[in-house]
Amino acid sequence: MKATPVKGTADYLPSQTLLRDYMQGVILETYRSAGFERILTPAIEHLENLEKSDGGDNLNLMFKIMKRGEKLAEAIAAGGQENELADLGLRYDLTLPLSRFYAANRAKLNNPFKCIQIDKSYRAERPQKGRMREFIQCDIDILGSESPLCELELIHTTATALNRLDIGSFTIKINDRRILKGCLAACGVAPEQMDTVCISLDKWDKIGAEGVQGELESKEIAADVVAKLMTLLGGERSLESVQALCGDTEELTRTRQLIEDVRRLANGSYDAEFDLLLVRGQGYYTGTVFEIQSNKFRGSIGGGGRYDGLVGKFTGENVPAVGFSIGFERIFAILQEQGYQIPTRQRRVAILCEETEAVQAMQLAETLRQNGDSAGLYTRPKKLGKFLNRLEEQGFDGYLVYGETDQPKWFEEK
Repeated sequence: MKATPVKGTADYLPSQTLLRDYMQGVILETYRSAGFERILTPAIEHLENLEKSDGGDNLNLMFKIMKRGEKLAEAIAAGGQENELADLGLRYDLTLPLSRFYAANRAKLNNPFKCIQIDKSYRAERPQKGRMREFIQCDIDILGSESPLCELELIHTTATALNRLDIGSFTIKINDRRILKGCLAACGVAPEQMDTVCISLDKWDKIGAEGVQGELESKEIAADVVAKLMTLLGGERSLESVQALCGDTEELTRTRQLIEDVRRLANGSYDAEFDLLLVRGQGYYTGTVFEIQSNKFRGSIGGGGRYDGLVGKFTGENVPAVGFSIGFERIFAILQEQGYQIPTRQRRVAILCEETEAVQAMQLAETLRQNGDSAGLYTRPKKLGKFLNRLEEQGFDGYLVYGETDQPKWFEEK
């Protein structure tokens, strides 16, 4: 059997898990203190739901689950194609499961419903640093309200959690899909081409202007339209330039006000700016979209937006919804690289004893725990020095040899 984890997944050592638990605790506490409530949903979803979710390129990254038993045998015997052999899939994010959950339980929920989800999602990604096939997302969403207060509250609450994790300075980038589509229309993009053009534009930072131009040309977008798009997007891309192209629309006014309000709330602890090229790859976004960019480390560390049409796929009724997700794995990698130390964690003490001293040693451990330390028992090893080195490597702060002293010796005092 293979001892290594599946490619794109990871095992985490106790010290790493301690940091991950701390991060989730800070995020959850911040979200709950802002009035959000946590729910849990299954990792497995109906394949039909996933395929109809307008998930953009994520639909090509789904893990599909084959039918079971006789149903699978019958499908194979009938020469079934891939989709005929599978009927379930692993969720690629937490938004589709939330929409299904809300449709099934809305009579029992507050309106608007302010929701927390901290859980695993799965994508068949090409594994790389900060991008896993199994990963944790930390989401907050507000369903049932069209108010711009929702976007402001999500952005500020998410930024508060990131500031508490001390990841350094960051910028909230904000756009509105309706603003972008207005610009695309002004450049001559046909309505039926909007979504595929947006998917290509979302790759601007990854493949550059030439790569985006080549992809648009491969999609048979008219040459004059591509030329206008490249001129627009290769230029200033400010709110003022958009206003000059499309006029002062309601979406522009709302976005300008949102950026001003975010900056006032930030009070210098982070920044906010307009980014016309911010698309977000999921097709279910309908209005405001936002993303968090670290000013020190390259890449996004969070994102989200308004998805007013997704719940309606289940209910047939329009339900406004907006959400924000923290890129947990990316932030975990950043904190690890920085050698981040948990500021408020318990000190960890190892109590070493002989087997005949177990009861007395456990009583001593209880005393240390009552004083606020974490204390665990270990049989005293023959090679004490090697064992102590391993304890220190694993994040223990000190040790106590029962019978020699009743006070721990701290590694930092060596």
